[in-house]
Amino acid sequence: MRDPTPAAEAALDTFPSLRALKFVRHGFVGRIPGIEVASERDDERHRLTRVHRAARAQLGLAENGFATAEQVHGNQVALIDAPLQSERCFAAADGLITNQRGISLGIYVADCCAVFLVDPVRRAVGLIHSGKKGTALAIVPEAIGQMQQRFGTEPRDLIVQLSPCIRPPHYEVDFAAEIIRQARAAGVEQVYDCGVCTACDLSRYYSYRAEKGRTGRLLAVIGLL
Repeated sequence: MRDPTPAAEAALDTFPSLRALKFVRHGFVGRIPGIEVASERDDERHRLTRVHRAARAQLGLAENGFATAEQVHGNQVALIDAPLQSERCFAAADGLITNQRGISLGIYVADCCAVFLVDPVRRAVGLIHSGKKGTALAIVPEAIGQMQQRFGTEPRDLIVQLSPCIRPPHYEVDFAAEIIRQARAAGVEQVYDCGVCTACDLSRYYSYRAEKGRTGRLLAVIGLL
């Protein structure tokens, strides 16, 4: 799963299920050594953002418009169907879908799962924030349904990839297993889970539960070329 080249100071993971696709770039940015995230100091948060931007540049996505979601632990999915000239956060959304080239999608997590959705036939992508609440609200099937409606995506064509997230015994609910079950029930045949627990490796990942809320954020990003 791991790309041997770091993104600036951060660990940058990529996933075998998505690496071979020539029309997308993706990455999962881990813990950034040397940045104090237990405080609320603006300069430390700014440094985190700066390294995340460097990681996007390393992936060749620096020039893309960058869409993020407010992430309210709901099941709303925002559609990006026009070019973005800069950065935009979509209010009340926990998922993003697009078929627009030159746009990158970003989701921030620190135990929740970032779920990558890629349709290699229609050339459309999605990125979903799915933790305990979002999974209970079936946000991933909602995003799959939106991709069917908006892009003509066939679930059997989709590639679904789960990021590192918290898992038992560090958490009482195995929402990663439920995301997989939901995706398969929606008709997805290619579902991949990296199997990594964020709370198990604090040298590489941030964990809201293990660090009692005083932590940073991991960045999942995907962009259409």
